Amino acid sequence: MLKMFSTQLAGLFKRIQDQEPSIEEGARLLAQAAAGDGFVYIYGRKEMKAVLSEATEGAEPFKKAKEWSGASEIDCIKDMDRVLLFSRFSNDEDAVQCAKMLADRRVPFVAVSTAVAGAIDDLTALADIHIDLKLVKPLLPDEEGNRFGYPAAMAALFAYYGLKFTYEEILAEYELL
Repeated sequence: MLKMFSTQLAGLFKRIQDQEPSIEEGARLLAQAAAGDGFVYIYGRKEMKAVLSEATEGAEPFKKAKEWSGASEIDCIKDMDRVLLFSRFSNDEDAVQCAKMLADRRVPFVAVSTAVAGAIDDLTALADIHIDLKLVKPLLPDEEGNRFGYPAAMAALFAYYGLKFTYEEILAEYELL
């Protein structure tokens, strides 16, 4: 079972990796905050808190990052700041509410979530840059034809590291580290 799961994860990570141009654009947008006096605020609820923990408390924290709790803390975000928003799905109600507030204030942000087909006014439409986790269903089949194994946090962490590595390359290039 674990071998099948790791094979499916490798395929999922490849689909995220194929979005490297969006990951690079997202990292550049986030680096704008670090180039000035801004911060990169990171938002994630439910299982996406794993990304917040890694970014703020991990062995290699995200430079100039702060945790953002969402709509209740909108006033702490300034023009020079950028936001990195993680959500399981692009139509998550709380994440969309945050995205609308950011868009209204013209705060540039990157969203990372699984794009929901047919969704209107979701993160894919609101974000300056959207990175699709492409995790539309659980990865493994069971004997009754159902599926299980929905590694949203793992997919989000993979995308996070793609953004982080590129972000740090940009900061090093401009001697901002």
